[in-house]
Amino acid sequence: MELLTAEEIARELGKLPGWTLSGKEIRTTVEHRDFTEAMGFVVSVALLAEKANHHPDIDIRWNRVGLALSTHSAGGLTAKDFALASRISALR
Repeated sequence: MELLTAEEIARELGKLPGWTLSGKEIRTTVEHRDFTEAMGFVVSVALLAEKANHHPDIDIRWNRVGLALSTHSAGGLTAKDFALASRISALR
């Protein structure tokens, strides 16, 4: 996978409300009503990630789920990150 340029990253981020650039990854935090709803969201993300064979870093804090995406094998952001971020955003 090829790394995206800064311009490509900015363009892709413009399509993903709630996601931000942090170094070599994109991040979002999703807040839910409670822990159970947050865990249901995590399971849905896990299913998408397995299907894409691309796995986010996940941080669970009671009703908040933080997600970070980067293509570690490529050393930064690729189209794969934004494709999965888009599918995750559709879960909200």
